[in-house]
Amino acid sequence: MSRPASRARAPSATDTAAAQHQNRILAALPAEEFERLRHHLTTVTLDLKEPFWEPDQPIEYVHFPIDLVASVLAVTEEGSSVEVGTIGNEGLVGLPVFLGAPSSPGRSVTQIAGRADRMDAATFRREARREGALRDLLQRYTLAFMTQVSQSTACNRAHRAEQRLARWILVLRDRTGQKEFPMTQEFMAQMLGVRRATVSEIAGQLQDEALISYRRGIIILTDEAALERRACECYHIVRREFERLLGVPMG
Repeated sequence: MSRPASRARAPSATDTAAAQHQNRILAALPAEEFERLRHHLTTVTLDLKEPFWEPDQPIEYVHFPIDLVASVLAVTEEGSSVEVGTIGNEGLVGLPVFLGAPSSPGRSVTQIAGRADRMDAATFRREARREGALRDLLQRYTLAFMTQVSQSTACNRAHRAEQRLARWILVLRDRTGQKEFPMTQEFMAQMLGVRRATVSEIAGQLQDEALISYRRGIIILTDEAALERRACECYHIVRREFERLLGVPMG
């Protein structure tokens, strides 16, 4: 007796919702795991410089960025700060919570305004303790983020401000998937830990060489290949590590 022809299962709405989610961690989850999580997620829109957490204050929520970009900042006793990590739709804003800490000595703020899916910290802790894809993805993301932080520390000491600015612009491109995004010179100077005049001079050089266009607080990448050549090796090291551990192309 002949067997009935096999029938492929049509993708369900849950399958589609998970796979098409713009946050890459959520998009990589199996459909049933995403379905359990999404009831605890709220999509929020955050403005520029809006804090995710402040030094030594309880972290109440974690965020899965959709199209916003967050900065993780190291803060000195004098109140100055420098960026040590950038988080976009490849990751999670709230790794201290995943690692079991209620707070952090640094701070995190929105670098590029946009949307994220938010979950309260208590629910996230419970979900992250479960065996499953979420915990596995977050463990690998943590390793990639640690590489970014350690490489940024070396980069801030070893490389010229021009190389670091090129690297930072490329990181924003990868995290947003866009070639154009808003950014003030004041904020760039804070992220790089240099004077605003230094950023103005370097941005002017990159613009004169037609690598970027910068006007009215908007950066436009005009020659990405040349900008990648101008960036230090830290950009490529970190990018390869994210791609290796998360299994998805960055950018």
